[in-house]
Amino acid sequence: MVRPVRVLADSDRCVGAGQCVLTAPDLFDQDEEGIVVLLTDSVATEADAKLAREAEHLCPAAALRVTAGTDDGEG
Repeated sequence: MVRPVRVLADSDRCVGAGQCVLTAPDLFDQDEEGIVVLLTDSVATEADAKLAREAEHLCPAAALRVTAGTDDGEG
């Protein structure tokens, strides 16, 4: 079983580059102003976790964070 990861997005940091949407359109979208919108905050498959991490790496504003998926914030 794959351990889920949590995806966090800081809309205040987002510059609307859209790299997250291009990388993982099932996980991210953009609002009318181009700001990141999470389609889910928990990713359960290894493939989606890999895409979330790639989007995190590609984000020019460092507005994304992928962490271990636990309810208590530890992981």
